[in-house]
Amino acid sequence: MEIDELRTFCLSLPETEESFPFDQGTLVFKVAGKMFAALDIEWIDKTVNLKCHPELALRYRNEYPELVKPGYHMNKKHWNTVAITELPKAHLAEHMVRHSYELVVSKLPKSLRQAIQKQYLHPDP
Repeated sequence: MEIDELRTFCLSLPETEESFPFDQGTLVFKVAGKMFAALDIEWIDKTVNLKCHPELALRYRNEYPELVKPGYHMNKKHWNTVAITELPKAHLAEHMVRHSYELVVSKLPKSLRQAIQKQYLHPDP
């Protein structure tokens, strides 16, 4: 997944917005104001920081030690830095992004979470 594909995929998820809250080089994707992905727009190292359930984060780091590392400048327990263009399975990149998004949505207030989940599970045609 290249940067344009990653951006398009992230923005396809309900209520997602992009911004540069830290600096002009770090693109952040948020749902309901909560970050679920961040990347350097220079795309030199072709990595993205993604939120991840702690047990799954460790599993990914063990399974793909050269491609998935503890989150750079992030809480290492809950974030991974993923060399997303190098993942061996095409669907794995989308799965990791979707997992990050869903994890953030699951922590939102109930009414907001339900509204987003309704859009996510049953999008308008």
